[in-house]
Amino acid sequence: MRFLLSRRWLLFALTVAALAWGANLLGQWQFHRLDERRAENRLIARNLDSPPVPLDDLLAVGRPARDRDEWREVVAHGTWDDAHSIVVKYQTRDGGPGVDVVTPLRTDGGAVLVDRGWLSTGNSGGTRPKLPPAPTGTVTVLGWVRVDGSGGSTNISDLSTRAISSSAAAKVMPYPLYGGFLDLHTESPAPAKALAPTELPDDTSEGPHFFYGLQWWFFGALAVIGFGYLAYDEWRRSRETRASALVLQGAQHAAVDGQHDAGDE
Repeated sequence: MRFLLSRRWLLFALTVAALAWGANLLGQWQFHRLDERRAENRLIARNLDSPPVPLDDLLAVGRPARDRDEWREVVAHGTWDDAHSIVVKYQTRDGGPGVDVVTPLRTDGGAVLVDRGWLSTGNSGGTRPKLPPAPTGTVTVLGWVRVDGSGGSTNISDLSTRAISSSAAAKVMPYPLYGGFLDLHTESPAPAKALAPTELPDDTSEGPHFFYGLQWWFFGALAVIGFGYLAYDEWRRSRETRASALVLQGAQHAAVDGQHDAGDE
């Protein structure tokens, strides 16, 4: 097995060790993500099962919504400001194009953005569609708390955006906004034309993290096993080569001895 100390095999062994170590870390990371996903699922399930509370119990003007409150249900009373409805573009369902309609609900404490639902459109969101009007007068809304989106997708132009953010919307609204927003559950009185309701998250799905973790560990084990097999194959071939050399050497010695015996005669 002295060949393992050669420069080529030492470099090969170091490469395999690095690959196995990296695959092990990636597998651990996937299982860590699985634990996080399970914790998120437990939080979502608990929040969805919680009874509704007043809006001001969880949200406040100018304060971001808290992650631990996402998917808690709140009740709010106010009037819709249809003139400042925001269109969230490029929202597909079942492969069809559409938009989400977000309308501010003005309350005694300010205004809260409410995603009233999804509207099927004949385009991908390049132009603003005609929106169904929100009910007039005072309404009572039940909705799930959502955390603001982030990044450039939240920028608002002509009351259109690609992701909802109360901080971005506050720049174009004539009144202060609560942090975060709501996904509409029910409203009373009901609108003349209801939009497609919010799709609730699946709190039972754990994603692909478990299988990805096993996959990375399998790759690491495969690298080690492959190295062992190649080392064994190299050792086996070297033994066969030495055995062949000994047989050949023995045959040569026998031939020489035979020639000496024939000369003696």
